[in-house]
Amino acid sequence: MTFYFESAAAFWHMDGHGPYVWACYAVTIIVFIGLALAPKVRKAKFVKQQRALVARQQASREASLEVER
Repeated sequence: MTFYFESAAAFWHMDGHGPYVWACYAVTIIVFIGLALAPKVRKAKFVKQQRALVARQQASREASLEVER
């Protein structure tokens, strides 16, 4: 089995195309990580909003009960 590149340095350099190739890999990995984390972040934000809504509703109910007394 023979490899296209003769050394690790040649592999990183890729005949002058290394910076472009590795930048593309980096962007792709960053996008995939963002796609994996986005639903978790949105869920956490949604849960926080719902808890705040429930707290406001409970406070409103308690305030209206105090006014009726």
